[in-house]
Amino acid sequence: MLWGCGSSNSTDSKELADSTNEAMADTAQDAGATAAVAEEDSKFAVDAANGGLAEVQLGEAAQSKGSDPKVKEFGKMMVTDHTKANEELKTLAASKNITLPTAPSEEMMKAAADVTEKSGKEFDKAYIAQMKKDHDKTIKLFEDGQKNCKDPELKAFIEKTLPVLRTHKEHIESIDKSK
Repeated sequence: MLWGCGSSNSTDSKELADSTNEAMADTAQDAGATAAVAEEDSKFAVDAANGGLAEVQLGEAAQSKGSDPKVKEFGKMMVTDHTKANEELKTLAASKNITLPTAPSEEMMKAAADVTEKSGKEFDKAYIAQMKKDHDKTIKLFEDGQKNCKDPELKAFIEKTLPVLRTHKEHIESIDKSK
């Protein structure tokens, strides 16, 4: 893995997606057109995709490194549910001409590395803590998206996905309490 080899021009995938979307909005504005998608909508889509990609990556790690069967099972659920949501978001974003990241941001990769460097019960503990933190952050992102996103199809995606995220949060909290 070649991240962080001192290359100052390496932009992470999330930053690249954000800047591409901003440039497209600026180009449309300069041409006198209204942007097809509001800036809040493209920012939400990029942030949601970034989080979803990280959940899949960590879920895969939980399946292979987790010592508790409940952690492994939760990891499998993360891979299944977030892969499905990621694909739906990717299709929706493509129809709206929104560029999404293709890999988690450097910040998410660092958090994942901090978790995956552990093993056994220490991995389980770190994974559970990361999932609680990530789902708090993601639920807030989606709740803010409910209020601020303008695109009706994006709002429908949020409405459909938010209950699943809340179920994940409840599930990981129950695993944590059983420890």
